[in-house]
Amino acid sequence: MTERIKEQIEAVRQSGETNMLDTRMVQWIANRENYFELVIYLEEHREEYANYIFTGEAPEAE
Repeated sequence: MTERIKEQIEAVRQSGETNMLDTRMVQWIANRENYFELVIYLEEHREEYANYIFTGEAPEAE
């Protein structure tokens, strides 16, 4: 997970528009905001994303 993806996750979180575990809505918001890296990351790494949301621990940058 790159720093850019972490920043995009935080931006969606700060919007307060959705539960961060609702990954489809997170993707929708990310797409609307042109956070395309996050949209793609969620498609390919849902388990790592959920772990990050629950623990704050991110896998190494890709």
